[in-house]
Amino acid sequence: MKNLKTKEITLCALFASLTAILSQVTIPIGPVPVNFAHLSTFLAACLLGSRLGALSQLTFVLMGAAGLPVFSGFNGGLTRIAGPTGGYIIAYVVSAYVTGWIVERFGKRTVKALAVSIFAGWLITYVFGTLWFSYITHTSFSAALGLCVIPFLPGDLLKTCIIIVLVRRLYSVIQRALQW
Repeated sequence: MKNLKTKEITLCALFASLTAILSQVTIPIGPVPVNFAHLSTFLAACLLGSRLGALSQLTFVLMGAAGLPVFSGFNGGLTRIAGPTGGYIIAYVVSAYVTGWIVERFGKRTVKALAVSIFAGWLITYVFGTLWFSYITHTSFSAALGLCVIPFLPGDLLKTCIIIVLVRRLYSVIQRALQW
């Protein structure tokens, strides 16, 4: 952490802020709303890499934990993280790290590499968030999957396509920003 450069800190703050903004773009369809924050989570992971991508999302989670209204519906606080959707929020950090790590291992931002890494990130989000939801709400895992994952799969596939297009267009811009 102490080796972070000003431009890296700035990019982490930018993506944490973008996640906060996109968290407000929601479509309430059940206990877990359709949320656009993952666009930023996966963009940060694919553009900044595992370490900075995860740090940007950790910054977002800590801002919310401190009470800033960055979570969906302009909510914040530890009670939100401890609530039914808290597992999905915490999973942003882990999924960003793993997604960035896989992209780094492929060494290229090809459509295939990005798709594999983002799907791994979704899997982490689904498993961790759904286990948390199931535990907090005393719902079976299969019932929680039906509530919290299955209805979101088509939208998450669309988000993945958007992320891939954006990463392929923005990667060189971000790399130039990190170089100067």
